[in-house]
Amino acid sequence: MDRERRGQVTLPAPSVIVLDGGLRLVHIHHPLAGAGILGVAVRAGSADERPAEAGLAHFVEHTIFKGTKKRSSWHIINRMEAVGGELNAFTTKEETVLYSIFPSGNAARAAELIADLAINSQFPDKELEKERQVVIDEINSYRDTPSEAIFDEFEEYALAGSPLAHNILGTPDSVERLGSEECRGFLSRNYTRSNVVVFYSGPESPARISRLVNRCFEALPEGSSHTCVAAAPSPVFFDKEIRLDGHQTHTVVGAMTEGLYSPSRHAVSLFANIIGGPGMNSLLNIELRERRGLVYSVEASTAMFSSCGLITVYFGCDSYDSARCRRLCADTFARVADGAITPSRLAKAKKQYLGQFAIASENRENRIMAAARSVLFRGETSSADGMRADILAVSEADIAELGRKMCSASYLTYSN
Repeated sequence: MDRERRGQVTLPAPSVIVLDGGLRLVHIHHPLAGAGILGVAVRAGSADERPAEAGLAHFVEHTIFKGTKKRSSWHIINRMEAVGGELNAFTTKEETVLYSIFPSGNAARAAELIADLAINSQFPDKELEKERQVVIDEINSYRDTPSEAIFDEFEEYALAGSPLAHNILGTPDSVERLGSEECRGFLSRNYTRSNVVVFYSGPESPARISRLVNRCFEALPEGSSHTCVAAAPSPVFFDKEIRLDGHQTHTVVGAMTEGLYSPSRHAVSLFANIIGGPGMNSLLNIELRERRGLVYSVEASTAMFSSCGLITVYFGCDSYDSARCRRLCADTFARVADGAITPSRLAKAKKQYLGQFAIASENRENRIMAAARSVLFRGETSSADGMRADILAVSEADIAELGRKMCSASYLTYSN
């Protein structure tokens, strides 16, 4: 069995199997696992919506469980839950994922259900009307959480002019206009063999899962490949302040970077970890929280798309501390740009990052979905050794360059 090393842990490596008609299967074999994970990753998200379809990809994700040619919503809900499993889905700007986690021995049940949803969903009008209000409530409740909503608004400004810009959820007005015809159209043009990767992690062998997927997904339409990658928008600079009622000021500062296909993506991830990663020793956590107690949390994150990427830093603070926090962030970026990350500090940062990655790799759900996403967008899985080599190859100059990029970053602030 092929295996990969994550730190001192040896894990089974993902394998990619091309099935009948070109359908791809990503399989990770865990012979002793007591549970399986099976699903589909579809290269279709909010960026694939047509001009009048804002929110459609997410609406389809919600309503795909509401009835197929042979199952009612009640039967769909109970199919996996009856054996102690669960059924779930999520949407991003460029993909949709449907999957089930279930006790071992139920892979056939899961595969048949996921295939039925992907191929035969009908989106009955009565069920859509009920779910429409759920989605609108989700939109409104998201707006009531400024620490989350600010990221979407930042992306709308930073990615303006690109299909990536608009909010995944859409608006209440746009969701009101979506019906069965739009949902079925989105399914038929996107849920095709060339746009879908099936994934499985669990005790069943590759041969058995291959036979199962071939049989269950036989009717999945062939379709055409997703060859259109939207051009990257031109980088823009903005410094916007929006007034909201609330007890706290929220700020996102960020800059555009290279995307999923760039060799520099690993440097971007390492840079984010250094300045605002989950460790308490990240630069901004030390400056804003540990030394001065100005924020409860400060975090850096990356968003990688096929045409571009974003690196952002978020912090929430009292309104009278906002200017000071901004200045401290700018000072930190400037120090990094001037070479504050020395070879010895960079070596320690790489060790920390790779250790975090080793721990994260223990999460089977995240690992199989990351492998499926890699195949969906890059045509291959990423090896642990390859990722480790890419991280180790990041130089002090790479980190300093990203520091310079953040020195001219854009700001969005929700103030009270």
